[in-house]
Amino acid sequence: MDSTRDERREAVRRVCDWFLEHRRDLPWRRTTPWGVMVSEFMLQQTPVQRVLGPWQEWMTRWPEPDDLAAEPPGAAVAAWGRLGYPRRAQRLHRAATVISEQHGGRVPATQEELRALPGVGQYTAAAIFSFAFGGRAVVLDTNIRRVLHRLDKGEQYPPVSATAREWREAEDWLPEDPAQAALWAAASMELGALVCTARNPRCDDCPVRDLCTWRALGHPEHDGPPRRGQAWHGTDRQCRGVLLDLVRQNPDGVTVELALDAWADRGQAERSLAGLLADELVRRDGELLTL
Repeated sequence: MDSTRDERREAVRRVCDWFLEHRRDLPWRRTTPWGVMVSEFMLQQTPVQRVLGPWQEWMTRWPEPDDLAAEPPGAAVAAWGRLGYPRRAQRLHRAATVISEQHGGRVPATQEELRALPGVGQYTAAAIFSFAFGGRAVVLDTNIRRVLHRLDKGEQYPPVSATAREWREAEDWLPEDPAQAALWAAASMELGALVCTARNPRCDDCPVRDLCTWRALGHPEHDGPPRRGQAWHGTDRQCRGVLLDLVRQNPDGVTVELALDAWADRGQAERSLAGLLADELVRRDGELLTL
């Protein structure tokens, strides 16, 4: 059951009004386009609370793209700390370099130019365009997808990956006015983060509960493929993180042998170290590892 045009307009109005009263005071909501871009890279698969501190430190050290581009990629990886997925730091450094060399040190203000930057895909380009420049764009993260599927489809969860059809359907919810569209993007994302959560949604506090198809149907359980969280303990990803953190904590370098001894499974440690070297997250000079 799809929402009608009038229902969509009413839902958008209510959610935006709710957002103006209940939004969190997040620092990247009152910053430069570069600050927005840094936040979007850091927030990929990472909760807000884990990003707040590193974002503040990053923006103090590198307040503009030129500042980051002037340093080696290893500095970005080192400053990434425990945010996880350190290749994001590499890509952000590459993007800063392109911005510095090709855009006069200013984050480009069109989706096409943003999409051309390293590490910037469809979602990230739309988010930066919307949140930094007030542009009209379909912003479709996990929270927004969940809100729209419950409101519009009566489904507890959206599919694992967004389809082309889902992007087109999200366009139907987007106000024509760019400022209102940008407000809707932020508001629907905040609703999904605070109220229409994946687990234990606070439906009684939802400003559009009477317009929600999922609620009207009695909150039917998800009937698609099982939703499993990503494994962590004992994985190569955890091993890579341990090795990378060891090198990060020793800026003058750490021996290969000491790094491999930091993980119980020698074969897994060797495999993970090889991956870090191949990804250029760690450098090797003889028997010494550095960033």
